[in-house]
Amino acid sequence: MTSERRLLIVEDDDAFARTLVRSFERRGYSVRSIPGQEGLHALLGQFTPTHAVVDLKLAGGASGLSIVKALHEHDPGILIVVLTGYASIATAVEAIKLGACHYLAKPSNTDDIEAAFERPDDGDTDVELTARKTSIKTLEWEHIHETLAETGFNISEAARRLGLHRRTLARKLEKRRVK
Repeated sequence: MTSERRLLIVEDDDAFARTLVRSFERRGYSVRSIPGQEGLHALLGQFTPTHAVVDLKLAGGASGLSIVKALHEHDPGILIVVLTGYASIATAVEAIKLGACHYLAKPSNTDDIEAAFERPDDGDTDVELTARKTSIKTLEWEHIHETLAETGFNISEAARRLGLHRRTLARKLEKRRVK
């Protein structure tokens, strides 16, 4: 890894993005921020990040997973951390498959993100195993979220695949917002 740390932040929440930019700049990173996929390739032509923080759910229903894939294809050595307000096993697995080194649930701060960058990428065999059983509601939510991700967050298509009326799915999503 080079001594210069260059960070790309892909986050559609302007206030959170500004906070991350300032915090990482204070830690010595050269930082660029964009709100989504648009302009990514142009930015990569002039800025080569060594690290990236990507929000999973971006404005307009866009998925950060496509950005993870594009960044990994651009440079397989880039350290990518995916942030999400609604973590699920399905999206965590896909993020790692596509090239992310870690997946963090929000709220996460700069310390959490930097620690994720520094963790070994070969896994931790000493991670604590929990005895908590997964609830039916959690399993239902993970299935809904997985289907949403598969359909590019198209609610009508996801409802069709889940066998639900579109309004029923919309109500379920309102109770537990996807971010």
